[in-house]
Amino acid sequence: MKQAAHDGTAAAAKRKYTPYQRRLLVFLSVATFFEGYDFVALVQALPRIVAEMGLQETDTGLMVSLINIGAILSFFIVYLADKHGRRPLLMVTIVGYTVCSLLTGLAGSAWAFIVVQLLARVFLLGELAVSMVYAAEEFPSDRRGRVIGHLQVAATLGTIFCAGMTPLLLKSDLGWRAIYFVGAVPLILIAFARRNLRETERFKAQQSSAGANGYRELLQLIKGPYRRRVLVVASVWALTYMCTNSLITFWNLHAINSLGMTYEAVSKCIMMAALGATPLLFLVGRLLETGRRRAALLTYGMLFAGAYGCYNLSGVPLLTLSLTVSVFAVAGVVPILNAYTVELFPTELRASAYAWCNSLLGRLGFVLSPLLVGWAASRFGYGPAVTATIAFPAIALVLILRNLKETAGFSLEQTSQLDPVEERAVA
Repeated sequence: MKQAAHDGTAAAAKRKYTPYQRRLLVFLSVATFFEGYDFVALVQALPRIVAEMGLQETDTGLMVSLINIGAILSFFIVYLADKHGRRPLLMVTIVGYTVCSLLTGLAGSAWAFIVVQLLARVFLLGELAVSMVYAAEEFPSDRRGRVIGHLQVAATLGTIFCAGMTPLLLKSDLGWRAIYFVGAVPLILIAFARRNLRETERFKAQQSSAGANGYRELLQLIKGPYRRRVLVVASVWALTYMCTNSLITFWNLHAINSLGMTYEAVSKCIMMAALGATPLLFLVGRLLETGRRRAALLTYGMLFAGAYGCYNLSGVPLLTLSLTVSVFAVAGVVPILNAYTVELFPTELRASAYAWCNSLLGRLGFVLSPLLVGWAASRFGYGPAVTATIAFPAIALVLILRNLKETAGFSLEQTSQLDPVEERAVA
């Protein structure tokens, strides 16, 4: 009965989305749209900021790493979603990011830029994490992969929008600051849609039976039976971020400084790559439905090829092709890892598990990557520095294939159950 109530029977799975599920999907898609927008906003603005503030390679890497500390601090916001609910935390993160995006456009120094962008990352990645929990808990098991894939497509559309608008915005009197002013406007509108968002049924059911989670439940993940899963999933996230976070972030600096490309040419390449990758990303949801491990094998393979091409080939056609593959792979690995992260843990621990695996432990790779790449680039150049990071997701893929079970098509109750090996390890 519980499985039928939460995931639906086979007959229920064949029904179309309910009106609320359709509204929810649109709401979450618009919210995640700006995760892609904000990521490319930094990528696009970085050369102008570096030039305006006279930063060197090591300074640039340090600045990006400090900003990315916000990703780790989002751990506390995501944890609160298991304590106070998904709905209030999603609303807080949307409003918080909107304010920080506006303040970024007003930043008058490198340190002011770092502080407000750090806070923006706290709210933005907290919003992304809670959105993924919504996707897992409010949609049936046979559609979770597709919904998570749709959200990643929405983020990629944000990438395309930002890449297309940036050349025009950079020509305005506001320069790079206009990118952040424009990025804040739609989220202000989204904040008014809060009246249409409900708390998830799974969270309400869990709260009525177990009450609010506290720090004991948070620590239970790393001390209890799910400790091994947390460490494996967190390691996969961290190793993947060691490559993906620097792959796109520093490509424009590599293209401008090492290949002699113009700002306009770089923006055009990014926009064309995002446009080319978007149709492929629509297939990620369907690929996830055929199997998480199969999707990982294909997507990580494309990540290796794209990363190598971006930093070792020359010529606009080859670079655009490599960047297209990279944009797809960088975006494509996210729904795969999101699916595993929200599916391998029970409802009462799901948001906390996401906080541990991605927001805290996994984001260590997110923070360290630009710092290490910036240091290496000052000595060897961006090409060798970023190419070397391909080794990290290769290790992550091995961990997935050897340690994470298949979750496609199973209910959340089934996917969160410990397997015999894990039970013996606990015993």
